[in-house]
Amino acid sequence: MSWSIEGKQVIITGGTAGIGRATALELARRGARVMITARNQAKGAATAAEIRRSTGVEVEVGDLDLSELSSVREFAHRYGADHDRLDVLINNAGTVAGRRQETVDGFEWTFAVNHLGPFLLTNLLLELLTAGAPARVINVSSEVHQRAKMGLNFDDLQMTNGYSSVRAYAASKLANIAFTVELDRRLGESGVRARAVHPGLVATSFGTGQAGPRGMKVIMTVLSPFMRKPAQGAATSVLLATADDEILDGGLYWSDEAPADPLPAAVDPDTAARLWAVSSELVGLTLL
Repeated sequence: MSWSIEGKQVIITGGTAGIGRATALELARRGARVMITARNQAKGAATAAEIRRSTGVEVEVGDLDLSELSSVREFAHRYGADHDRLDVLINNAGTVAGRRQETVDGFEWTFAVNHLGPFLLTNLLLELLTAGAPARVINVSSEVHQRAKMGLNFDDLQMTNGYSSVRAYAASKLANIAFTVELDRRLGESGVRARAVHPGLVATSFGTGQAGPRGMKVIMTVLSPFMRKPAQGAATSVLLATADDEILDGGLYWSDEAPADPLPAAVDPDTAARLWAVSSELVGLTLL
């Protein structure tokens, strides 16, 4: 089916910097009606103004903190009150914590921000996505999910034992793919497609804040000359947001603008279904 991004309603989480900003800029250039989300509204407004100056296109800014389920619910309610459809949702925002810490809802930080927040957000926006169908959900994962070779530990998803930033991040990125698998299955013939992407190793400020892993800022600084630029990291998300449906048929997981092979545990249907059920219970969703 032929598809054009022009005039489409797009939400990009974490759109104030790095890959998210680059994705928003390119989709705005192509005529999409973009909303970026931000925890810091001043930073969000500044980014929107930069994109407007560069493209001549107005960009909306939504207040969203994926670490707080109440913020996710409030954002979805506000968006639904102001919009009658959603064509593309790009769950781009992500984090990694250097030490184990919990959100206000009592969840391990990395798992909450990278999986539970986007899981709840997507479910709360499903009615608008199906109203705008054909539509798309793009979940930004990572090849780091390959480090979770044993799959998800359903006995300790919150990593109360043996926490490490790498293990937590790998598990959350595997969860992104498993969520995509079950979401795409559930959407069935609705006209909404779900895909997961690996953006590559990109020179951004990811993980360099005070809560990030020790030494991450030094590592990113040293390696940044050899990393991809944010626009290159955004390329696969942009492709999946703009390509005709036949292109998306190539696979559920993409890297370097082409289908890729994820860890088998990430696409195991039983794992995907179990993760959906557990996640629904954790965030307080009624099981469908």
